[in-house]
Amino acid sequence: MPRPEALPPQRLHPHPDPAPGALRELCVYLYLERGALRLDYQLHGDAAELALPRTEPATRRDGLWQHTCCELFVQGDDAPAYREFNFSPAGPWQAYAFSTYRQGGVLARAQAPDIVTERRADGLHVSVRLPRANLPPGRRLRLGLTAVAEARDASLSYWALAHAPGKPDFHHPDTFALILDLPDQTP
Repeated sequence: MPRPEALPPQRLHPHPDPAPGALRELCVYLYLERGALRLDYQLHGDAAELALPRTEPATRRDGLWQHTCCELFVQGDDAPAYREFNFSPAGPWQAYAFSTYRQGGVLARAQAPDIVTERRADGLHVSVRLPRANLPPGRRLRLGLTAVAEARDASLSYWALAHAPGKPDFHHPDTFALILDLPDQTP
């Protein structure tokens, strides 16, 4: 079986307000697999200070971003439409479709991602295998790689490839900072 194509690691940056809390670094590794996009979120910091929800069944649920959550925003040929995916390290997930900035709702026909979480002494590793069918149309995609990290004191820090001016806003077009060219799926 051929190895998946790896992209260079993507380093996320904390929003300056509030402070990054329990994390000192967050990198995302992306792999193009046949029929899927795999994202490996590496959260490095004081694992004892990172608040994690209890493991739950991998069901759909809203509000995951209110706690530690890995996220993906993706825009395709149908821009300004975009999709948002939330992956809890505890197992739940959610997918949304937006026609324009913050105008939309739940993406009803989304296929469940595979989420595998590993706690480590230096942080957390969250691996997500997202079926390609969930991605918007097009071979050239704009991605916003983001995450929310909750510290034990319930404070939140917001991480992204790029931040828009002002308060944290992962929906802002400035956060869609990575271009990804997908290969054909033809055999």
